[in-house]
Amino acid sequence: MKFYIASGFENKQLVQYVRDRLVEAGHIHTYDWTKNTRATSEAALREIGTAELQAVVNSDVVIVLLPGGKGTHTELGIALGCKKEIHLFYRENLDQATSTTFYYVDGVQHYNGDIDHFIEKIRTLYS
Repeated sequence: MKFYIASGFENKQLVQYVRDRLVEAGHIHTYDWTKNTRATSEAALREIGTAELQAVVNSDVVIVLLPGGKGTHTELGIALGCKKEIHLFYRENLDQATSTTFYYVDGVQHYNGDIDHFIEKIRTLYS
């Protein structure tokens, strides 16, 4: 399985943890944005944005680890538009009053709780 992980910079270590567990299981990570620093120029923004867009398009599965920012939600939208399989993970219950409606469209699978349990579910689904 080829996968992409969308999340916010504050979740960088969690993204790396999930990435490592899935790569260990033989899956292919389409782009590792955690190696980047915050872009400070138009050229860097363009380069990173293009790489992330292509990574979502090239993936079979998009994993969204909440919380996330603007980029996370843009990547979610791209994944929905490309009809990718999407797995949304959050540690605490989502507040439906402040959540985006796109978390609840068909094709978005929700997981709540323990990250290792989530990883095992993904590994099992795509073994």
